[in-house]
Amino acid sequence: MSTYYPRTKDLTRTRKSVTESPPASPSATDKNYRHERLSRYDSSGESATDKPLGRTSSYTRRETRLAALGRQEQDATPKDYKKMYAEALHENEKLKSRLHDSKHELVKIRSQLEKVTQRHERISERSTALDSEKREKQALEKRVSNMEDDLKVLTELKSDNQRLKDENGALIRVISKLSK
Repeated sequence: MSTYYPRTKDLTRTRKSVTESPPASPSATDKNYRHERLSRYDSSGESATDKPLGRTSSYTRRETRLAALGRQEQDATPKDYKKMYAEALHENEKLKSRLHDSKHELVKIRSQLEKVTQRHERISERSTALDSEKREKQALEKRVSNMEDDLKVLTELKSDNQRLKDENGALIRVISKLSK
């Protein structure tokens, strides 16, 4: 049995049941058990449960790939590190330029946002001022209408006062004629 690959508890239990010997007197179930046990072994005599399930071929494929990659790297011409460095510097400069442009655009957008918020605040202040002006205007209009009502009452009182003065003067004349 192979100990190269880790086993789960299920595989360990299966292996134990395979390695245990059947009872001394073979019965019908024991014959089935032996047949099962024999079918678990392949032609090499190695248990099927001991084989990594499809892992051997994947490992060999991986090893061949790695070996091929190693050969390709050895066969490749030496890399031009100066060119790679220059390309990396050029790419860094591009990225720095983009970053600078993005920062500049961010500052521009922030200033536009600030202007819009200031404009909004002015508009809200104007609307607040307009609301307060409307309230003041309504209060003044109410006060004017009250004053007009007071003027009407005053003119009525003046006319009543004048009438009473005229009546009083007439009564004084009548009393003075009667007393003569």
